[in-house]
Amino acid sequence: MNPDLQATDPAIADLVAAEERRQAETVKLIPSENYVSPAVLAATGTVLTNKYSEGYPGRRYYEGQQVIDPLEELASRRARELFGADHANVQPYSGSPANLAAYMALAEPGDTIMGMALPMGGHLTHGWSVSATGKWFNPVRYGVRRDTGRIDMDEVRELALAERPKLIFCGGTAIPRTIDFPAFAEIAREAGSVLVADIAHIAGLIAGGAHPSPVGHAEVITTTTHKTLRGPRGAMILSDEAHAKAVDKAVFPGLQGGPHNHTTAAIAVALHEAAQPSFADYAAQVVRNAVVLAEALAERGFDLVSGGTDNHLILIDLTPKGVAGKPAAKALDRAGLETNYNTVPYDPRKPFDPSGLRIGTPAITTRGMGEAEMRQIAAWMDEVVTALAGSDEDAAEKVIDRVHHEVRELTTRFPVPA
Repeated sequence: MNPDLQATDPAIADLVAAEERRQAETVKLIPSENYVSPAVLAATGTVLTNKYSEGYPGRRYYEGQQVIDPLEELASRRARELFGADHANVQPYSGSPANLAAYMALAEPGDTIMGMALPMGGHLTHGWSVSATGKWFNPVRYGVRRDTGRIDMDEVRELALAERPKLIFCGGTAIPRTIDFPAFAEIAREAGSVLVADIAHIAGLIAGGAHPSPVGHAEVITTTTHKTLRGPRGAMILSDEAHAKAVDKAVFPGLQGGPHNHTTAAIAVALHEAAQPSFADYAAQVVRNAVVLAEALAERGFDLVSGGTDNHLILIDLTPKGVAGKPAAKALDRAGLETNYNTVPYDPRKPFDPSGLRIGTPAITTRGMGEAEMRQIAAWMDEVVTALAGSDEDAAEKVIDRVHHEVRELTTRFPVPA
């Protein structure tokens, strides 16, 4: 624990310590979460947070940029080299502002835009009704097939040709299968649309060679820098050269002021780590673990959307288990298994009380867990969900308490990196 924090604000210091303990003792199965390395964590807490840097390297509105300019240039170069992109903007504060910048660079208010519907696995900022993107633009939404749970590319093409959207978003937050970037690119070309790939969830898998890349297919690519990339809470926009100026102008001065330089430094560290050979091993293991976990859950009668996974993410429909997603997620959390409740395609339940669970393997793979641990996690999930579905609440809580004890024993063998 930082002694300065403890001396200055013991209340916050105690909460940080409590969160450290919670993370150490929990099996983190939320697919959008991960653990940063000690180096990334250190970069996030540097004196770089003290500096204002509106503008871009060589074109700032504040003096004293002798260090910040080369820092941002290094982060941008590492991003371009890692992903093979023409241009990289590392200033977006998070994924949603990055997506908003893509709209600002490529479309005008009222234009038709196209994205995956939120209940089908898309993101709020892909044109969903409660988002600014669904209010400021004319959204057209595609989904997945009822019989396969996979993106219906025929529907995507039909909608694109009928609506001629200014831009098409591919990617999302609950897609367990490989995204066919070449197919999306062909549809976008046919419809006269610009293709934007949101790779927030799979950026680390792409960097590690465990998922195909959208570079060369999508003109603009947005991503967060945490999740599978194991960086800080930030974002980037990659683009081809033709759209570079529009993207930069949309980020600043279009949407943001000065970048968060301490975050830029941590992004640069994470990109350096992702360029190492060991990161490819990590990305491959994330997918192997997800496949094994999905198979073990299916063997125990869990209904997996699309039947399984190709990446880091598993989406479970708990309807056949007789349990809804929200109470299941809360019971699993009490057992030390951290998940999130989630809608499933064509879900008859409301979004705040849906039928599904969304889980993934990035964080537990970072801790060094492998196939054997995946099978154990599946067994624990089955025990908790089965107990929850029963009529004896006291018996269910006893199961939850026992599993939590066993989870703590497991986590002591796989310490958190930072």
